Amino acid sequence: MRRRDLLKAAGASLAALAAPRIGQAEKASKLVFVPPADLSLLDPVATFFRPTRNHAYLVFDTLYGIDTNWATQPQMVEGHQVDEDGLTWTLTLRDGLRFHDKEPVLARDVVASIRRFAQRISFANALMSATDELSAPDDRTVRFRLKRPFPHLPEALAGPGGTVPAIMPERLAATSPYKPVAEIIGSGPYRFLPDEHISGARAAYERFPLYQPRAAGPVGFTSGPKIAHFDRVEWLTLDQFSAMAALRNGEIDWWEAQPRDLVEALARDRDVTVISRYATAMSLLRFNHLHPPFNNAAVRRALLGAVDQAEAMTAVAGADHTFWHDGVGLFPAGTPFANDAGIEVLRTPRDYAAVRLALARAGYNGEKIVVLAPTVGGIQALSLVGADQLRRAGMNVDLQQMELGNVMRRRLNQAPPDKGGWNAFFFFFDRSNPNTNPYGNPWIRADGLGAFDGWPTSPRIEALRAAWLDAASLEEQRRICTELQMQLWQDVPYIPMGEYWQSTAYRKDLLDVLPGCFAVFWGIRRA
Repeated sequence: MRRRDLLKAAGASLAALAAPRIGQAEKASKLVFVPPADLSLLDPVATFFRPTRNHAYLVFDTLYGIDTNWATQPQMVEGHQVDEDGLTWTLTLRDGLRFHDKEPVLARDVVASIRRFAQRISFANALMSATDELSAPDDRTVRFRLKRPFPHLPEALAGPGGTVPAIMPERLAATSPYKPVAEIIGSGPYRFLPDEHISGARAAYERFPLYQPRAAGPVGFTSGPKIAHFDRVEWLTLDQFSAMAALRNGEIDWWEAQPRDLVEALARDRDVTVISRYATAMSLLRFNHLHPPFNNAAVRRALLGAVDQAEAMTAVAGADHTFWHDGVGLFPAGTPFANDAGIEVLRTPRDYAAVRLALARAGYNGEKIVVLAPTVGGIQALSLVGADQLRRAGMNVDLQQMELGNVMRRRLNQAPPDKGGWNAFFFFFDRSNPNTNPYGNPWIRADGLGAFDGWPTSPRIEALRAAWLDAASLEEQRRICTELQMQLWQDVPYIPMGEYWQSTAYRKDLLDVLPGCFAVFWGIRRA
């Protein structure tokens, strides 16, 4: 059966089961949304899973937010004061903040929440390392007494990220950050409805009547007045065929992300709006630095000549170059610290014979390379084309394809590849991490076992990241980021595989969907 026939035959019936038609009055007050994957994990500190991140910004609020220029803005805080020596920061909470159990948000809740999420967010962890004392002098005041100046304090508390700096009640924030909290209680614009959550099927939220948006300012990615125009938001977990049919039939309002090969068909529907350049994702080839051959920097450097970003992005996003970027380094295109330093290593014509020679000189002798590949969407396409590039370079690739959850668990295994471990994998991470600075991009971290899966070690990279933390001027920060990208090509904790635009699609009667970051639910309204 051809793909378009399968869409017609299977999609319509499955969508009707998952998303029954609703009356006009109910439709006006309810938004029905389909995320790219099931919401199986609920605690945004215990995991960085993308659906959990999006769910968290419905339910939780953060001390600071990010606007559409990637600048940090006050969110739960009214503002802050910094002493002249830069060693004392006093944050004042906005009046009227309430948790969903109707209790007031107090400074001690904030302190406990910071201590929890800082253990999972390297930027916030760096702040805590520079902190001599974190206290709550009164119910609306949070005070940092620092060991040394930390000019990026608001950014470290802002997010957005895979791991959300969510403020929650003190009793829940006392939970280990590696263990999910027992309840999902935030202070954001929507309240999570646990009795309606069915893993693998649906989640539901209702507008929290005691939420008080900020009084002024433009709506940003995670900043500004978070005004909820819907009484209820429902998430449905649907396969792509059912989601497409349900969107066309008006049974859902918004499908967050579609495969590129379905975008054209959706764009032809007069009742559907498609934003083809909605949000970007960067891609990478990640190495296991604990075991041969990728514990050898010369082997990793040799493969810089094998990666073809344009070929990889064509496999993921299609032949139209307007939907992707090649020549991509450490930071996303168009963001404050993006630069071209050393990028010629990826832009020169690919010479696989030269790469094979360089690998041999580095000591690679044809050992088997275990490459993990999830069997889902764009990551699978990236993995297949990336593995082929490694083979053309002369590497003996053992491509092991498996469900995404199994890949995520296997990546944590530090054992040798022949004992359940691995050598390499390909992956995406979106701009909202925000990988727009050296502490927002978790993959550049290089302090061994403290780093992300792959566990690279580079004293020079870590020294540059630390220098960026201390840099107050934008000019100095940019200089350090340029030097950091040059060090990327030397130590090669990973190889960038390019950046591509993700699409989103929604019914034409939805207004003010905000492109550029990820799915947020405030500000959106129905015509």
